[in-house]
Amino acid sequence: MPTSALESRFAARRHELAAHPVFDTLASPTGLRRFMAHHVFAVWDFMLLLKTLQQRLTGGADPWLPPADPHAARLINEIVLGEESDALPDGRVMSHFDLYLSAMAEVRADRGPVRSLVEQLRAGQRLDVALSAAPSAAAAFVRRTASLCRKPTPAVAGAFLFGRETLVPAMFETALVRLAAAGVDAPDLRLYLARHVEVDGEHHGPMATALLARLCSDPVSREAAITGAEEALAARRALWDAVAAPIT
Repeated sequence: MPTSALESRFAARRHELAAHPVFDTLASPTGLRRFMAHHVFAVWDFMLLLKTLQQRLTGGADPWLPPADPHAARLINEIVLGEESDALPDGRVMSHFDLYLSAMAEVRADRGPVRSLVEQLRAGQRLDVALSAAPSAAAAFVRRTASLCRKPTPAVAGAFLFGRETLVPAMFETALVRLAAAGVDAPDLRLYLARHVEVDGEHHGPMATALLARLCSDPVSREAAITGAEEALAARRALWDAVAAPIT
C-alpha cells in the first residue's frame, strides 16, 4: 500500500479532528486558556516522537556510527532543526515548544504544570512521575505517545506523519479562523499556529511522507505504520473530547 493510499485511509479522521468542537471553545478566554494548558503537553510530546525517530535513524549512538540510510537521516534532521531551533520571521531563534510557552503567557494560560514537567525531567525524574501535575487528559495523551515511542520504527513514523504532520495544519487553520473571529490579540499564538500551517504543510509534512515511504517497503512495516497512526489519532480524539467536554 503506497503512502498516498494511507493518506486517503486517514483523510476522514483528519477532517473530523480539524472540525472538532474543541476549536469552538477558543472564542472565550476561559476556553482558550483551558485548551492551551492541555495542548502544550501535545506540543512537548511531539518531540518524543521526533527525537525517537532521530535517534533511531541517525548516528546517535555513543560512539557514533554512520546512519544506515543517510537520506532518511537527512529528512529527520531537517525536521528537528526547524522544530528545535526555528529561525522565526521576526529574527528570534527558538524551539516551537518555547514559542508556545510565550503564546501561553500572552493569554495568561497556566504554564505551571508543563514547567513542572520539564523541571522534574531535568532533575532526572521518570516521565510517569513528572506527569503528576499535568491535567489528567493531557497526562494520558503523553503516556500514549511514550508507549508509541517503544514500538517499531514504522509505527513511530506512522504516528508522526498521520497523527501530527498531516493533521496539524488542518487543525491549526481551524484554530486561526476561530481566533480571528473572536478578535484574540495574541501575536505569538498566531505566529505559532501560522508557522505550523506553513512549515508542516509545505515542508515537514512532505519530508515525513518521504520518510515513511522509505521505512514501509513491506507488508509488516506498512501494517505497523497503520497501527501507529490509528493509535495517535485515537489519542488526539480522546484529548480533544476531554478538553471540550466541560465547556460544550
